[in-house]
Amino acid sequence: MRLSDCHNFKTFRALAKQRLPDPIFNYIDGAADDEVTYRRNTASYDDVDLVPNVLNDVESVDLSVEVMGQKLDMPFYCAPTALQRLFHHDGERAVAKAATKYGTMFGVSSLATVTVEDIAKLAPGPKMFQFYFHKDRGLNDALLERARAANFNVMALTVDTITGGNRERDLRTGFTSPPKLTPSSLFSFAAHPSWAWNFLTKEKFDMPHLSGHVSEGTNLAVSVGEYFSTMLDQSMNWADAEKLCAQWNGQFALKGIMSVEDAKRAVDIGCTGIMVSNHGGRQLDGARAPFDQLAEIVDAVGDQIDVICEGGVQRGTHVLKALSIGAKAVSGGRYYLYALAAAGEAGVDRALGNLRSEIERDMKLMGKTRIDQLSRDNLRWR
Repeated sequence: MRLSDCHNFKTFRALAKQRLPDPIFNYIDGAADDEVTYRRNTASYDDVDLVPNVLNDVESVDLSVEVMGQKLDMPFYCAPTALQRLFHHDGERAVAKAATKYGTMFGVSSLATVTVEDIAKLAPGPKMFQFYFHKDRGLNDALLERARAANFNVMALTVDTITGGNRERDLRTGFTSPPKLTPSSLFSFAAHPSWAWNFLTKEKFDMPHLSGHVSEGTNLAVSVGEYFSTMLDQSMNWADAEKLCAQWNGQFALKGIMSVEDAKRAVDIGCTGIMVSNHGGRQLDGARAPFDQLAEIVDAVGDQIDVICEGGVQRGTHVLKALSIGAKAVSGGRYYLYALAAAGEAGVDRALGNLRSEIERDMKLMGKTRIDQLSRDNLRWR
């Protein structure tokens, strides 16, 4: 399979599986426990049908939205994800360039493999920094100040990783950051020489935002679940989130909100956005899908805060369904990570281009020319 064969989410996934060693692929592909929530995140969109209108002059379609003060040329952005140079040696740089080309936002993780300073030089457009609240308060302060100095536009505090989810695929494959060879993984790494060559000969793997503060994940190999469970502060509470919001003093979001009660509290502490998200099904298996939970959260706080639907998006029609319910935008991680693994910047470029074309085509087929014309009148629940 080649990049030219990739026309949708499933084909990018297939090419990523072809290119990556088994532990690396399954880190992207896997989720918690029995992966029920992971599957439900996408299946939930199938429970709602679109009702199109016709004869509405759709020659010109405007896909732009404004989210947390940022003007985006399309209503999808790249959610922050960790460890991207494990998937392709260009990592976050490739995503930054592709997102900038399409005029959309992208997120950079605290556990990124490229610095916010490097990203700022590549991407003049809207940028989000995703914040993990560590036990090390000096590290927390450094993360915030580096993102501020690099002129990131939005700070997003992840709130659903208070401990690591039970990612059994990682346990089976022995996945760690940085990767280490085990008897079970040796053959898979050897069978992917191009990946191994790039990993060993390109820029040394590192998580530079953590360097000088912690050794886990950079010099000391750990699983992501172990990192969350040991390095992040399990005493984090609403007062900590409110203090961080005030420290940032700008566009601030909570990533991982799934209840109306928590959405209302996010408004109360001064947030300007929330990501309705279950961390891609990688934390609490059996949790509800973001799309299933979206309507009641939008109804409760959608007039006070920007609500983003994050998780399970594989098609332009999924984006339109979430926007019709009232999400200001949609975001996703696996959608572009498979493409990154498949072909670096060219892969992410093609994936975002495919999605943009789908959204525009589907808007025309719906009889809509602007995002704000979408509403629940366009939907029917099965």
